[in-house]
Amino acid sequence: MNVLVTGAAGYIGSICAEVLLSRGYQVIALDNLQEGHAAAVPPQAIFCRADLGVRSEIEAVFSRHKIDSVMHFAGEALVAKSVREPSTFYAANVAAGVNLLDAVTRHGVKKFIFSSTAATYGEPHTVPIPEDHSKNPINPYGKSKLRFEEILSDYRAYTGLDYATLRYFNAAGASSEHGEAHRVETHLIPKVLDAALGLLPQLEVFGSDYPTPDGTCVRDYIHVLDIADSHLRALESIESVSGEAFNVGNSRGFSILEVLDAAEKITGRKVPRKMSPRRPGDPAVLVASKEKLRQSLGWEARHSSLEEIITSAWYWKQKHPHGYAEATSV
Repeated sequence: MNVLVTGAAGYIGSICAEVLLSRGYQVIALDNLQEGHAAAVPPQAIFCRADLGVRSEIEAVFSRHKIDSVMHFAGEALVAKSVREPSTFYAANVAAGVNLLDAVTRHGVKKFIFSSTAATYGEPHTVPIPEDHSKNPINPYGKSKLRFEEILSDYRAYTGLDYATLRYFNAAGASSEHGEAHRVETHLIPKVLDAALGLLPQLEVFGSDYPTPDGTCVRDYIHVLDIADSHLRALESIESVSGEAFNVGNSRGFSILEVLDAAEKITGRKVPRKMSPRRPGDPAVLVASKEKLRQSLGWEARHSSLEEIITSAWYWKQKHPHGYAEATSV
């Protein structure tokens, strides 16, 4: 099967492409390299530099390659940026996604896996959060992802598209080949490791007075290899789960201080930290219910202990302290 992976030069897209290739799939890797890294695209993949905002570029990819299914990771993902620049998020996460769906429709592709987010839920009133929890996203990032979920449902009714939506909680960790290296890093674990390496003077911890055991926010960290496995399971069973959304998480949360303590133990280094006031809009606890994914697809998180997540990220970070070396041309 030939799988088009959009956002294949990004963190999760590159690792999902790596796992697809290891399991015998052919991968057409699409990215505009605005946020992704050319060096992150697996060399066995067919790379297409294209922008989903330009219909002619998408059409060229679909015309040139036989595509049987799509895994859609491309898009904007920085929450704070979404508040400052909402138009960027609706253009990238909604309008560009519609461009992709129209190409999928024209070329008769019937299998589509969408990379969504826990941000579609907003402030939780039930923890762990089930998939039927109310959807009240509190920022344009979450709103744009939820809107595209709704659009997928319309296209299923309109074209017969089989699709599944996967809502991640906190993606973390690394494979043996690929890791987390955002141009603007906002995720906790890579920032903790940067502080351990001395690349960041200190880690700023926002809030120490939450109603949690140690006063810091609790989040559900899921290894990126477990995320990749959830995508493949959804793709391989797409007819039986078409139209469904699944959480991808551990059903177990860790506080910021627990992550810091584990990182110090694994790296053998101190992580300097600064306690700061809460940030607006940060819920105290975000933890997924994973039961639907387990019951429907037999999925279990196999790599998502905090120790394995941080160890894999630390191993990759030591090999790539400054991220990916960019190629001079693509």
